[in-house]
Amino acid sequence: MIATNAYAAFDPKSPLAPYQFERREPRPGDVVIEILYCGVCHSDLHQVRNEWGDALYPMVPGHEIVGKVVRTGTDVKKFKPGDMAAVGVMIDSCRTCNNCQNHLEQYCEDGMTGTYNTLERDGITLAQGGYATTIVTDELFVYKLSDKLDPAGAAPLLCAGITTYSPLRYAGVGPGMRVAVVGLGGLGHMGLKFAHAFGAEVALISSSPGKEADAKRLGAHHFVLSTDNAQMKKFRTYFDVVLNTVSANHDYHSYLDLLGLNGRMLVVGLPAEDPRVSPFDLLKNRRSITGSMIGGTQETQAMLDFCAEKNITADVEVIPIQQINEAYERMLRNDVRYRFVIDMTSLRQ
Repeated sequence: MIATNAYAAFDPKSPLAPYQFERREPRPGDVVIEILYCGVCHSDLHQVRNEWGDALYPMVPGHEIVGKVVRTGTDVKKFKPGDMAAVGVMIDSCRTCNNCQNHLEQYCEDGMTGTYNTLERDGITLAQGGYATTIVTDELFVYKLSDKLDPAGAAPLLCAGITTYSPLRYAGVGPGMRVAVVGLGGLGHMGLKFAHAFGAEVALISSSPGKEADAKRLGAHHFVLSTDNAQMKKFRTYFDVVLNTVSANHDYHSYLDLLGLNGRMLVVGLPAEDPRVSPFDLLKNRRSITGSMIGGTQETQAMLDFCAEKNITADVEVIPIQQINEAYERMLRNDVRYRFVIDMTSLRQ
């Protein structure tokens, strides 16, 4: 077994604290990764505090993992010791259903296996995430990371990146299309970067006027203040795609109203309360709402390769693991531009 240092939640109320556990010895198809950086996703906070229910403790969060391969199983073909590698939101699936066979493992009919806060496929082992020194994962769910990418900035690509890349690709976003990104946070800032890189005309829709400069820096051609009725009216029926990243409770009406003929709202934000949707908003202009969840193994690798080609990474603030509880509180105040990333070497000192 592989001794691993980590930070874990032991109940919904207490701060994360140091924790030691053992990873399995590598099976023939496994890759052993020394974790260098792990992004901090808002869903980490939700799950640690059991806001989505069914939390399993002790819980080591983290599913935006970048590190260096230190060992491989006997059957591993893609990796060798010394390679940079990454692990995202899932570490396994049934591999046999139609979705898995089509490399859409995130939609596994039997349910994908998350990187943490779930049981592995044996139904016994508690999966533990990336706020740790090491992870052991089947190579199918490990991704090659180009040396061209800053590893700290690349970590959030494994969740925030693929969560926005996948729906934009699915919607066929490219030159000549008009895309509005709603919300400028961990997801929204990646949505801006991708939509711009795909060649679209891009706008940021935000309730915060102070974010206009950042929006333009990140690739937005327009900034629209959602609380200004005149600005919203100016862009009525203007867009082909609205990428909705907002996790706060909100009504979909004003954003659906921005869509032209056959316009599509892509939903990746998860509000606590179900949003209101009027059928009339959908009937007009034959609009639709499409949900999207991360990406499959092939698409995730394609996203990482695209990012290496275009030099796209997340805007991050790197912290030691000892500051994780403070980071959670700052995240609740939206006091981060735009993703915390943990330097995991702070657990080895």
